[in-house]
Amino acid sequence: MKILAVTACTAGIAHTYIVAEKIQKAAEELGHQCKVETQGSAGIQNELTAADIKDADVIILSHDIAIRGQERFAGKRIVDVPISLAMKQPKSLISTIEKKLAAK
Repeated sequence: MKILAVTACTAGIAHTYIVAEKIQKAAEELGHQCKVETQGSAGIQNELTAADIKDADVIILSHDIAIRGQERFAGKRIVDVPISLAMKQPKSLISTIEKKLAAK
């Protein structure tokens, strides 16, 4: 599965980047491709391209503030979760997504 994610926390400092690493690591450990865009205090980093989005099976939005550019994901499967959930249980999050996509 090809997973894209966007992370953004209130302060835009620690949690944005920690959650990005946790989602990336969990996805790879479960055998998936993953790219994560961060929207933190340094601005948008590792920005998802139109090609990334076109090829994605699912997009995880993990945030406590509004995601900039969310309209670019129109028509894609989106999982929208609080940043705290992805922080505490990234593998469980991805496993749940796997199960839901397999059931469709």
